[in-house]
Amino acid sequence: MLRCGRYSLKEIMRKVTLGLIQMSCSTNKEENLQKGIVRLRECAQKGANIVAFSELFAGPYFCQTKDKKIFDLAEKIPGPITEILQKEARELGIAIVTSIYEKADDGKLYNTAVVIDADGTYLGKYRKMHIPADELNGYMEDFYFAPGDMGFKVFETKFGKVAPMICYDQWFPEGARIAATKGAEILFYPTAIGWPLADRPEKARLDKAENDAWITIQRSHSIANNIFVASINRVGTEEGLNFWGNSFVSNPYGEILGKASNDKEENIIVECDLDIIEVMRREWPFLKERRVQCEKFES
Repeated sequence: MLRCGRYSLKEIMRKVTLGLIQMSCSTNKEENLQKGIVRLRECAQKGANIVAFSELFAGPYFCQTKDKKIFDLAEKIPGPITEILQKEARELGIAIVTSIYEKADDGKLYNTAVVIDADGTYLGKYRKMHIPADELNGYMEDFYFAPGDMGFKVFETKFGKVAPMICYDQWFPEGARIAATKGAEILFYPTAIGWPLADRPEKARLDKAENDAWITIQRSHSIANNIFVASINRVGTEEGLNFWGNSFVSNPYGEILGKASNDKEENIIVECDLDIIEVMRREWPFLKERRVQCEKFES
């Protein structure tokens, strides 16, 4: 095996550095895009290979109310935002993952993740599968998005195989498991989630419990599938939600390698050793030793 200094070529090529952009978002699309691009470049300057934004970062989280005028914000994919990000990816030599409000050719509207490679190539998209209909807590996404119709997708970037999912998808184990069996090495969850501003019984305890559950469920995807998980949330207060940040990366042991605060705009830069996946799948062979045939015994 070729060696370069203390490291083998294989070891060098299996290292990937992730950049997670945790930011607040205004109602001004151009302002959000410009801020996002500045942060994108900052991540690249600090060595990030794959950079990810939070859910629908180009605008506010508009799903707290029902307004048909919002439908006009949806765009084609590829389209204006992807073109901007393709140019940045090509110039910076980084891959990008983000979420965009999509208008499909048939007129349906989706919450869609896109993956762009380091040479600016648009690799493809994933449409959010799980759509919350939670009017009480301000997540009325079923008014704005059709459920995804593309299944769970894995894309091979220059730096590794990634599977994008979006926010509410993170509460369901099936997507993570399917992506892992398809060869994904890193799951990306662009997210918009927070605490309700309204008073409620035992608010402090519930706020903490919900945030802990959110982190725990995603760490469990790392462990159960021997995979890296990157979750990218927004911060700031919008309408009735205080977005809780806490963007993080966890490794196949479920260890948190890097984590943001709950109230500040910041970039998280985390190096991941993808060789750990192979090691973990020998030591904890959860995928290999699944017994999917057990379902037939439950009839």
